[in-house]
Amino acid sequence: MALAFVLQAARSQNSFLDYQKSFGKVSDVFRRKEDTLRGQFQARGLEWPAKNIFIRSFKYDSEMEVWVRNDASQPYRLFKSFKVCALAGTLGPKRMEGDYQVPEGFYFINDFRHNSNYHLSLGLNYPNASDRILSDSLQPGGEIYIHGSCVTTGCIPINDQQIEELYILALHAQNAGQDYIPVHIYPIRYNVHKSVEFLEGVMRENPSIRPFEQRLKRAYEVFESTRRLPVVAVTPSGEYVVM
Repeated sequence: MALAFVLQAARSQNSFLDYQKSFGKVSDVFRRKEDTLRGQFQARGLEWPAKNIFIRSFKYDSEMEVWVRNDASQPYRLFKSFKVCALAGTLGPKRMEGDYQVPEGFYFINDFRHNSNYHLSLGLNYPNASDRILSDSLQPGGEIYIHGSCVTTGCIPINDQQIEELYILALHAQNAGQDYIPVHIYPIRYNVHKSVEFLEGVMRENPSIRPFEQRLKRAYEVFESTRRLPVVAVTPSGEYVVM
């Protein structure tokens, strides 16, 4: 709600992009980074600026991908991969405050934090509809961000250079009308044998998470085969349904 209010207020006067660039740190990042990103888009045959992006992250493999497309009629194309430089917790979903778990599941960016203690931060809508049902009812946790500074107690950290690039891309997409930038967080890369073996070991020790992880794998497979986002619903019991 807070982000929606800020967006509406900003767009009624100037663009959301202009609003963010009114802050010194963001303006400086654009000055240093935007031309480079524009050149990288052109080298890959992509249209600048970014109009629609999709982020997915793989916990065990410590990788984050940024996918782009010009409009909803097109499949996504991979633009860049970042190294996630720290990890808290283990595989499996986040279920309560203080468990140091990075969430797994289907989220979107709901906050642009230019004054973050971790350089720049992009907030995720944890707890989402599923988490609110399945997580601790009183203390599910919150304040989950993709951020810089390369430290974490349950967020997704990348280095400062990378968060600057991602922040610019997300700002351009938001400014172009993409109010819900999707972020999918998976336990592993399902096409890496070592990662699959590790997840299998975790699920043997904790069988209760197997149905959850299998639904995430289904969503991954849909995107891999189509380069389009799967439709994901949440049942009254909080389970994901991937269509």
